[in-house]
Amino acid sequence: MTDTVSIVIVSHSPDVAKGAADMVRQMVGEEVRVAWCGGNPDGGLGTDVAAIMAAIEKVYTPKGVAVLVDLGGAETNSEIAIEMLSDGRGAHVQILNAPVVEGAVMAATEAAGGASLEAVRATAEDF
Repeated sequence: MTDTVSIVIVSHSPDVAKGAADMVRQMVGEEVRVAWCGGNPDGGLGTDVAAIMAAIEKVYTPKGVAVLVDLGGAETNSEIAIEMLSDGRGAHVQILNAPVVEGAVMAATEAAGGASLEAVRATAEDF
């Protein structure tokens, strides 16, 4: 599983993030590592840089990590999390400009075939 691009789903809602991740797993299987995070540290709606970093680290592979976000704040916090990754890992992580559910499914489908991060990104963003 480590020779494929991984997927991270970031949402303001933990239920949305978990649901999208579950859908990816059901449609694509366990071929691709998927992590999710959502909500703020107090349990409300929002995103958390530390949780995003942890999700990326959980599924990180040098092949790459594709991050899908639901709203602007999730994107901003994901950018910060990527910048804070150590050992140059941020260079292997990209935020995709794609819908969370459809983009995650398309990205995971492409990743399952062994595609590069750039190909995964193109597939998800062209959907």
